[in-house]
Amino acid sequence: MQQRTEELSYAIQNESLQQRTLILECLEVLRSAMEELQVAQEELRQQNDFLLQAQEVVQAERQRYQTLFEFTPAAYLVTDLYGTVREANQIAALLLQIPQHFLVGKPLTVFVPSLQHRSFRTLLNQLPSLLQPQAFELELETWKKNSFHADIQVDVVRNSCQQVVALRWLIIDATDRKQSEKRLQEVQMQNLELREVDRLKDEFMRTVSHELRTPMTAILGFSELLRQRFVQSPDPQTTMMIECITRNSRHLLQLVEEILDFSKLQEQQLQLCLEEFDLTELLQATTSELQSLAAQKNLAFNLILPSENVMVVNDRLRLRQVVINLISNAIKFTHEGGITIELLELPEGRIAVSVRDTGIGIAPEHQAQIFQEFWQVDQSTSRCYQGTGLGLSISKQLITLMQGSLSVESESGQGTLFRVEMPCCMAIEQSQTSKSFC
Repeated sequence: MQQRTEELSYAIQNESLQQRTLILECLEVLRSAMEELQVAQEELRQQNDFLLQAQEVVQAERQRYQTLFEFTPAAYLVTDLYGTVREANQIAALLLQIPQHFLVGKPLTVFVPSLQHRSFRTLLNQLPSLLQPQAFELELETWKKNSFHADIQVDVVRNSCQQVVALRWLIIDATDRKQSEKRLQEVQMQNLELREVDRLKDEFMRTVSHELRTPMTAILGFSELLRQRFVQSPDPQTTMMIECITRNSRHLLQLVEEILDFSKLQEQQLQLCLEEFDLTELLQATTSELQSLAAQKNLAFNLILPSENVMVVNDRLRLRQVVINLISNAIKFTHEGGITIELLELPEGRIAVSVRDTGIGIAPEHQAQIFQEFWQVDQSTSRCYQGTGLGLSISKQLITLMQGSLSVESESGQGTLFRVEMPCCMAIEQSQTSKSFC
């Protein structure tokens, strides 16, 4: 076109001036139009390139969406507003037990039990008006008529005019969750039943213990009277039998008292009666009572006390109970050597009472269990050492109520050290808070 224009420019040189001027003007308009055309062509080419790039991006996003839709580990469906399947991924086909290409075009109602068709249609009519995704649970049937519970989430698909044109469905098989919930409910019911059985057991133990304590106290009292009457009896067999009755009566009464204390502690009904007393005097009296038991086994018995009296505010009887339990255990499990009881004054108004023996010791793996109720290292019915397994559990709970701690250090065959640490004066406010002040 440009060459033809140049040829015309050359050809008009022989024309008249007026004609030549007119032709030149026309040629100038033509050149200007040609330049604008070239600019428009370049803009069109650029727009065409941009459109091609946009189409490639759209195609890539469409392919990416299709890949995600197809290979996501959850079942996805896209339906029209009437519930007819338009798209379905492989997981949805597997879940509904139907070939993927056969699933497309099927109405969702064929996968809903017939008894729920009406309610499902009502739900379908409501879904297009959703402002946010709707989640619900629904029972579904596979193509092979196998029922299962499903967790479903539905969201609407809108076009560029914000009109709802389709529904997007996420379907998750809830069979495992429902089975877990059922098992959890069963376990909870069993727990309730076990708690009721445990409550009845505790109530029975408490009732029986109360009923036993009175006659056992009477038996022990009468056996003491008999022992005093026959203390000078020439018949050693009679004296031995009376002492056997007394010893076993004391043992049974101690078991009854332990069961009652354990029941009170479990129900948080045990109260500490605080008073001020001399702890050194209590330890002296307690060790004096138990020294004869150590002497029967030829054990050394040592009591180490501070040079001055140690006054404390605590429950005298309950603290004595803990000390007796620790010393009795030390005597029971020690066959040679001795036992040392020591009272120490610690900083910040605290004290420590330790009971060390040279007995059989406790293996490290058992030390965390010895404070559990009814637990003993030897659990067999033919065990060498008698006891209910409640003493240390009760002692630890009592020391806890006293705002203290009970710890153990031991190795098998190397003896044992039990250590009680507590404040000299219990805080009344804390005792009241824990329902342990009277």
